Amino acid sequence: MNDLLVGDIGGTNARFALWRDNQLHEVKVFATEDYTSPEQAIEAYFEALAIPRGGVAAACLAVAGPVDGDEFRFTNNHWRLSRSAFCQRLQIGHLLLINDFTAMALGMTRLREGECREVCPGQADPLRPALVIGPGTGLGVGSLLRLGGKHWHALPGEGGHVDLPVGNAREAAIHQYIHCQIGHVSAETVLSGGGLVRLYQAICALDGENPRHTSPAQITDAALGGEPRARAVIEQFCRFLGRVAGNNVLTLGARGGVYIVGGVIPRFAELFLRSGFADSFGDKGCMSGYFQGVPVWLVTAEFSGLLGAGVALQQALDQG
Repeated sequence: MNDLLVGDIGGTNARFALWRDNQLHEVKVFATEDYTSPEQAIEAYFEALAIPRGGVAAACLAVAGPVDGDEFRFTNNHWRLSRSAFCQRLQIGHLLLINDFTAMALGMTRLREGECREVCPGQADPLRPALVIGPGTGLGVGSLLRLGGKHWHALPGEGGHVDLPVGNAREAAIHQYIHCQIGHVSAETVLSGGGLVRLYQAICALDGENPRHTSPAQITDAALGGEPRARAVIEQFCRFLGRVAGNNVLTLGARGGVYIVGGVIPRFAELFLRSGFADSFGDKGCMSGYFQGVPVWLVTAEFSGLLGAGVALQQALDQG
């Protein structure tokens, strides 16, 4: 039987693997800026593994953005994709496109011991949805439902583009400053790699300081090195994430737990674990008690999106 192809394509990187025996094989990562299309990147992947055209029976690609119709335009990179043209060019019989956070959510069903860290203690209710949220190139939000047995359903959405919530005067001032710069302030405006720079610039402006750093890496490194203002930026980033995650828990009734994923938080994991995330997460006035016992985990697994794409493809093929 031919192998199956799975991919997890974000704004910066495209990860591909073969799916065989319910496991990932031959994982490789490609920079999206180095290729003109997903087909070209996959052809490079096939060439590296000496896989001929037609050597893959079906594929599932997890993509950043809403999935509908034949044409798909990626939200955070320059690629476009036509399902029919993709299958014809690569000679693949079936292509399943899913939202990247649908895949990330399904990937949570395959976490192994040691691949997550406890942020807030609690006991997940298996009959309630779980929330998956992750700052990366953008801010992804998804939810996960257990259907019974080994079957799961992930609900896609664009929750990263909700309005950025504020909980005090300082946060209102940050919001106002950013709004004056760009207009509408979504959660992703701040809670993403580029958003970290925007938040830093806002805090410097409010405090009357000249910005010294121009990239997320510089801000993170400065915070890890003990620079007070950079630490304040990371702290505020974590508090905003707590507010957004808490809003989603209330909206979804997500007492199945919260999984924090993505590439940003693991870079300053220890600062995050000591931050005010938990305080902001449950800071909901008369509904604050709702958050008692809702567990939160920081996921450190490397290829959860790819695993989720494999789970989605396997479930689709099993259902015929």
